[in-house]
Amino acid sequence: MIGIMNRRALILAMAGAALSGAASASPSAETPAESETFNLTGVGLPIIVGGRVRNYVFLVVKLHLGRGHALDSVKAKEAYLRDALVRAAHRTPFVLADDWNQLDVEALSASLIRSGDALVGKGAIVRVEVVSQSARRRVAVRSV
Repeated sequence: MIGIMNRRALILAMAGAALSGAASASPSAETPAESETFNLTGVGLPIIVGGRVRNYVFLVVKLHLGRGHALDSVKAKEAYLRDALVRAAHRTPFVLADDWNQLDVEALSASLIRSGDALVGKGAIVRVEVVSQSARRRVAVRSV
């Protein structure tokens, strides 16, 4: 008897959640439109410490575009954005002092936003979100 009541409560809760989800998913004039996004996938950046490459980190990066910038204009410059990111990572590596298996997300974001301003147009990339980071291998920090 208790199992039947628990199932009924579960079914009612699921139905209520589905109804509230459908109501909140309906577009309204008050909610602002989502900005367009573009993914840069499979970008490999080096971890350089003491002049030596210690590791590589492979990224998936989501670019949030600014208002008034078309997705096509960013797609057309994808290769240039990748190139600028890799060059910046070699020039001034995005290294964390205590972890050679991840990159400094803030420095990487700032660099990619600057590159987007120069390559696509001012305000083209307003936010950079690192979706995933995957180190080539697990490396412990060693004194250099």
